[in-house]
Amino acid sequence: MAVSPDVLQRLQAHSTPTICNAIEEFDVRPRNRGFMGPGLRCVYPDLPPLVGYAVTATIVAAQPDARRRGPARSDFWDYILTVPAPRVVVIQDLDPTPLGSYWGEVQANIHKALGCVGTVTNGGVRDVDEVYALDFHFFSSCLLASHAYVHLVDFGGPVTVAGLEVRPGDLLHGDKHGVTSVPEEIAPRVDEAVRKVAEREQRIFAACQGEPFDLDRLKGLFR
Repeated sequence: MAVSPDVLQRLQAHSTPTICNAIEEFDVRPRNRGFMGPGLRCVYPDLPPLVGYAVTATIVAAQPDARRRGPARSDFWDYILTVPAPRVVVIQDLDPTPLGSYWGEVQANIHKALGCVGTVTNGGVRDVDEVYALDFHFFSSCLLASHAYVHLVDFGGPVTVAGLEVRPGDLLHGDKHGVTSVPEEIAPRVDEAVRKVAEREQRIFAACQGEPFDLDRLKGLFR
């Protein structure tokens, strides 16, 4: 299932914390789940929020694929096109410590041509100045200088990045605060929840900023 382009555009108009607040209004999942934890860095925090459907893969870089058991990158590209656009490439680096980057200027160009808007990985990225010019989002755990022996291990299955399990087709939203998944069944109604939360917050702000400050009024808003 894919939501309409209009819904995707409206999601992109909000910050990721705002989206998280809105999701809580629907009580569709526990509040301590559905988002990526610390250790993930938004390399380009001034870009508009990342919004798209997950395509998934796993990689390693510490050792070569000596027996050529890993899938061909061209097969991965074919798979990417089976997921609706816009697409977000979510790659789990299986090395204990990231060593080689899958991502750089070449891969960013290829994947942008395939309708991808960015990547989210617990591994590293490089060529950050060149990729910034492409308006292609990088979310990663670190920057790396080399690609070492990086190669695909698998693609198209569930992966775990920064504590969040991501499945192919999951709708993701990310900005400088982090990355969250957006349940598709509530995506068209997120705007109404955003307005509801904003109205509640505005009443709190008004109570805090009023002259003179009225603590009883503030307490009343939380009862």
